Amino acid sequence: MCGIAGLIDLNGKRQPDAAIVHRMADALWHRGPDEDGYLIRPGIGFANRRLSIVGLGDGSQPIFNEDGTVAVVYNGELFDYPERKAELEAKGHKFRTHTDTEIIVHLYEEYGEGVFEQLKGQFAIALYDFSKRTVFLARDRVGICPLHWSRQGDWLYFGSEIKALLASGAIDAAPDPRGIDHLFTFFSMGTRRTMFEGVHSLLPGHYLKIQFRGDGKPAEIVERQYWDFDFPNAGEELDGDATTLIDEFEARFRRAVEIRLRADVPVVGYLSGGVDSAYVLATASKLRGSPVPSFTIQVPGKGLDETSDALFTARALGCKPTILRSDSTVIANTYPQLIASTDCPVIDTSCAALWRLAQEVSDQGYKVALTGEGSDEGFAGYIWFKLRKLSYFMDAGGTYASDALNRVFRMRMAPYMTKAQLKRIDDMMGRAHAQTLIYHLVGQSRDRYFSAEMKDRIGDHVPYEDVPIDADRVRRWDPLNQSLYYGYKVHLPGLLLNHKGDRVAMANSVETRYPFLDEDVISYVSKLAPRWKLRGLMRDKYLLRHAAARVLPKESAWRKKGMFRAPLAESFFINPPQYVRDLMSPESLARTGYFDVETVRRDYEAIGRGEDKNINVFLKMGLTGVLSTQLWHQLYMGGGLCELPQNSPRPEVERPAAVSAPAAA
Repeated sequence: MCGIAGLIDLNGKRQPDAAIVHRMADALWHRGPDEDGYLIRPGIGFANRRLSIVGLGDGSQPIFNEDGTVAVVYNGELFDYPERKAELEAKGHKFRTHTDTEIIVHLYEEYGEGVFEQLKGQFAIALYDFSKRTVFLARDRVGICPLHWSRQGDWLYFGSEIKALLASGAIDAAPDPRGIDHLFTFFSMGTRRTMFEGVHSLLPGHYLKIQFRGDGKPAEIVERQYWDFDFPNAGEELDGDATTLIDEFEARFRRAVEIRLRADVPVVGYLSGGVDSAYVLATASKLRGSPVPSFTIQVPGKGLDETSDALFTARALGCKPTILRSDSTVIANTYPQLIASTDCPVIDTSCAALWRLAQEVSDQGYKVALTGEGSDEGFAGYIWFKLRKLSYFMDAGGTYASDALNRVFRMRMAPYMTKAQLKRIDDMMGRAHAQTLIYHLVGQSRDRYFSAEMKDRIGDHVPYEDVPIDADRVRRWDPLNQSLYYGYKVHLPGLLLNHKGDRVAMANSVETRYPFLDEDVISYVSKLAPRWKLRGLMRDKYLLRHAAARVLPKESAWRKKGMFRAPLAESFFINPPQYVRDLMSPESLARTGYFDVETVRRDYEAIGRGEDKNINVFLKMGLTGVLSTQLWHQLYMGGGLCELPQNSPRPEVERPAAVSAPAAA
């Protein structure tokens, strides 16, 4: 993938300052260290930083159509480009390069504004139609590639990362209290809102259209949706013979992996102890005809270390495994780099381990890694789906009695909202989804640690107001599919594809690819009857596991789901490094003003002394949020809170020899 940035004069006349465009591109060097490219004309200034993966020798951007009337800069991969290129050539289009980028301008010639529905892959795009004087900014369906924008007067600034917008010098780095509240509710950033006031994230499956006017007035910024996840109405899902359903899923998944192996550079795979990444790796190795190298994180600790399970799978497939040890010291040392990469506080400490894993992939000379994200969202892999299903028996006769019970549980476990407030949230979301309980529990740290001033600034706004959900449409679906949709819309783009995906990988110039998020795979899995996703209360990913058992040992295919996680606040507060002591000092906490100094200090010191029995896991997540928000403020709001370490110790890496065993049949 790459990085894109630029600015647009909404009046369509002024030529952007080339120095500004170059500064914005320089801020994204890590996303594309191989080369850069620029398009600066009256009205527009586009920049690209390229990580060359396809068309290594002739893929420089911007890319134009035959007569130079359409130009594009782009971040991503279009996996079906050979087939689409052949189709376009048959229609008379002339290609000058071997890169997938070039099909965009020719597809635009064919489909105009409908071009984004034609693109299969992961992408963020800036396209300019010179003849129609129209700019499009677009993002892929599920949110793999990020794209941010901000309007400043009659200029629009955009970039793959917010740091590119800030590098323009035109945007003041001001915190958005509602963005911070968003993080302390969903422990991720998955909507239009960001941590920065006036800076927006373009939603997945959306594009902006800016058409310059002829009357001298600024162009309107129009946001449109071209795609969304969809499910059948309850009772109309796809059901039938097990073998037929598994065969059809396997064919789609095999194709998804096959096209994601397309690259002019070697491809590797991330491997945890679970079935998702194992199935990806097994399918990729079978398609390639040789084992794909695997990369695994080892997080020491009971219930955290998946190394033995991952190595069992790697050896069964004959893969050459790399094991990277990420303990609390590595996590604490990595956090400044992590926050600098994400432009946002990060609550999930395992993101730091993934940052180091991507670094190791890059250090070994690789640019592309396959991953298993998206499986849990499609096949109900998380524990909260099972817990919520327990109460669905109460909904007989079309009632929502289980929602009322869910609200009672939320009130009893964390009574910081009234029943009326919780009812309002559930109405906005369509009903009480499986995730609402965990989000409510995470939110108790917001109630405990936010300062009175912070709460006043947020007012009565709740983060759920920012979630782009059509509640009326959601209510027509089976309850399980309602919750899966919610996960696709919040957890997936906000955490898995952002803090755990694009940002940590591209910070190290690595592209991650997601077969479970292939458009055809999502479409098929969404149609399946819920019993093929969650059978009973405990058998998650039911159809997927049957398919995986065809290419994996039974032990790998049916291994119990385990959450990939790392130690939380303990990573920082037991023997804390100097920067943590500085950021959590009374002076620094008072200076930022986000948090209640006395309460934060009391819990921080208790964890440091090992006296944390009364501080539950959700409050520990919240304290990690406090620290990372302080760190984010240090990095983006002028500093002055601490001195950050210059050199962080590298994690331990093991590269066991591959076992030349055949993949299980």
